[in-house]
Amino acid sequence: MGLIIFLVIGLIAGVLASYIMGKKQDLLLNLLVGVVGAVVGGLLAGLVGLGATGLIGQIIIATAGAIICLWVWQRIR
Repeated sequence: MGLIIFLVIGLIAGVLASYIMGKKQDLLLNLLVGVVGAVVGGLLAGLVGLGATGLIGQIIIATAGAIICLWVWQRIR
């Protein structure tokens, strides 16, 4: 059950990040960006002492991580 929730949070974060960054992507790529962003956002939030409480907090952290991932990907390309 935890993996399914993690994937749903990643999908929501990927869709939100793609809209915020103005990048139109398909569903699978949004899921990938969101899941990687959730991991990156969780690591960065832990480094600065922030914690995500509840579903909304997890989505916010994952979206911030996904935005960072998309921004880095744009700079690399």
